[in-house]
Amino acid sequence: MNGDFIEALDQIEKEKGISKDILIDAIEAALISAYKRNYGTAQNVKVYINRECGEVRVFSVKNIVETVENELLEISLKDAKEIDSNYEIGDVVEKEVTPKNFGRIAAQTAKQVVVQRIREAERGIIYDEFINRESEIVTGIVQRISKGNVFINLGRTEAILTPSEQIPGEVYKHNDRIKTYIVEVKKTTKGPQILVSRTHPGLVKRLFELEVPEIHDGIVELKSIAREAGSRSKISVYSHDENVDPVGACVGHKGTRVQAIVDELKGEKIDIIKWSDDPEELIASALSPSKVLKVIVNESEKTALVVVPDYQLSLAIGKEGQNARLAAKLTNWKIDIKSESQYQEHSEDLIQEQE
Repeated sequence: MNGDFIEALDQIEKEKGISKDILIDAIEAALISAYKRNYGTAQNVKVYINRECGEVRVFSVKNIVETVENELLEISLKDAKEIDSNYEIGDVVEKEVTPKNFGRIAAQTAKQVVVQRIREAERGIIYDEFINRESEIVTGIVQRISKGNVFINLGRTEAILTPSEQIPGEVYKHNDRIKTYIVEVKKTTKGPQILVSRTHPGLVKRLFELEVPEIHDGIVELKSIAREAGSRSKISVYSHDENVDPVGACVGHKGTRVQAIVDELKGEKIDIIKWSDDPEELIASALSPSKVLKVIVNESEKTALVVVPDYQLSLAIGKEGQNARLAAKLTNWKIDIKSESQYQEHSEDLIQEQE
């Protein structure tokens, strides 16, 4: 190695932010292994690299002892004093053993170490960047699909969209541009592993933050989300400014804002309701688009009996119970839905029992 190599390390330090001293220390450690591997020696050695000119020198290291038991690791006091009369028992003797052709091995090893350290540093930078972006949206391009996993190119790295995080029925094609939600960033030996989702309720939340400036600015607050990915989502919103309609802000002029989100989610229906402190009002709104006649709440058990017109019962419950299920998730209340006639029968039965 030579001065050009040291200059190259200086350049790497400036461009990549990797300390030259750390690189040289790593190269010295790697050269010890390279020396032992190439010259079949079991002795202790040290490697020194001149920080100015890049010269590499190898030294055997032996402890000074009274009785030598291992000539590779130890030297007698008598032999040590022939090298330097100041040596004493317990001192360490270093003797140069640099092979003639070691420069070529040193250069090859140094290159491998530098490339590896640069790769590690870049992985570290990518990890640091994405670990701070957990629970955020990223836009990427579908790179490849393998065993059901979709690999998404995010620029300097890629994310993995596993089958469990994919929207049911959604088809992903090479070069598709999609938005995903970062669920987790893991540090692995091969670099950061970024796990993303298309089904997470957080994706809906972040999409509304992108599309609705009032949410981004904190004027409108997204209170809760209930989602069955690929089918339907319900969100409750609240305005901190009485002059701003939270539902209207999320829907946008002629529905443009919510439609952009529906398009991104490939047609997933989204119900937007106004959040309320009053549980009766909140539960009635959560069962939208169904009309609600009455809500009877039990605060202690956090259960609610909801009465709807007879012709609206199936709408309130929804296909396979979806509307009622999402309303319960959104409000965090257990909801029992009855038609008007069912409720009247139930009331009459109670009266008769009391009589």
